[in-house]
Amino acid sequence: MTMAHRILLVEDDRDLAELARIHLEDQGYQVEVVHDGHVARRRTEEGGFDLVLLDLMLPGLDGLEICKRMRARGDYTPLLILTARTSEVDRILGLELGADEYLAKPVGFRELVARVRAILRRVEDYQRASAGTEHIVHGGLTLDLGRREVRVHGKVVNLTAKEFDLMAHFAANPGRVYTRKELLDQVWGYRFDGYEHTVNSHINRLRSKIEDDPTRPRWILTVWGVGYKLGDGVEA
Repeated sequence: MTMAHRILLVEDDRDLAELARIHLEDQGYQVEVVHDGHVARRRTEEGGFDLVLLDLMLPGLDGLEICKRMRARGDYTPLLILTARTSEVDRILGLELGADEYLAKPVGFRELVARVRAILRRVEDYQRASAGTEHIVHGGLTLDLGRREVRVHGKVVNLTAKEFDLMAHFAANPGRVYTRKELLDQVWGYRFDGYEHTVNSHINRLRSKIEDDPTRPRWILTVWGVGYKLGDGVEA
């Protein structure tokens, strides 16, 4: 029998947390709920979760700090941020610190369940695809899948969890052109037309980290009118 996925739900709104727990448990997930940032930090350090649903505005320790600490110690458990803080700065900061998804309140529980299912499916697909493969080497680009580390010409590049997933997807199929919708489905795990800007913003941040000149990319190339592909790092 397949074991149920374990989810840590960090939310100080007790009514919202209870409703979210009920909807998720109805889908067969095991859900642990905590309402305080310090407790959440301790539970994430103890580990054992397949996904963390994390509010930003928490008593004791805010969600961005929890996210930052998780990624700093090499914990790449998928993170879905739930928050009423919908400003562009907060959203980008959360993604830069390593969050996988960002869902604004008020939360639609059907969408929440769909996002959770998509994230966990993506992780399982990635694990199956990378089974038995520890490294991907493409020209001057090297990905260590076990350590989730990227090097460009021998230099380590610090990527967020989602940026690494996107880079690994390109590297597994160099030269193949992906549309934005395909990347949303295959890397993020969902098909919502309104979220195509998410792909664009991640591509831009990825280029800013791996390209010598992001305005003249050599690795992540745009195929005009279609999408993106992985190049060979050589100037055209």
